[in-house]
Amino acid sequence: MTNDANQLSRRERQIMEVIYARGRATAAEVREDLPDPPSYSAVRAMLRILEDKGHLSHESDGPRYVFRPTVPREEARETALKRLVQTFFGGSPERAVAALLELDDEGLDERALDRIAERIDEARKEGR
Repeated sequence: MTNDANQLSRRERQIMEVIYARGRATAAEVREDLPDPPSYSAVRAMLRILEDKGHLSHESDGPRYVFRPTVPREEARETALKRLVQTFFGGSPERAVAALLELDDEGLDERALDRIAERIDEARKEGR
């Protein structure tokens, strides 16, 4: 799922978020959870597109199709994050982390900074 044909539009990402949150969902359930939802037939069309791209699979439940993600959420998150770092930060995780730290208008509290420091220490120990 890393080539350009599999990149998701804003609406496709919203649909995937609904399905990941529910674990599985019908077109009606997806539509119910979308902000400013398009028509039912538009949701069904987008679900088919996501299935064609390899992000979803479906099973029949009587007359309805129930859609499930084909990739675990954590794996999809990692792929998306790698693409974001490559695209906007020249492949530099350091630049990405620096940008995130600068983005936070309210600042991080001591506990959050300690958790980040612990993650950095773990990464060093693991040789990452």
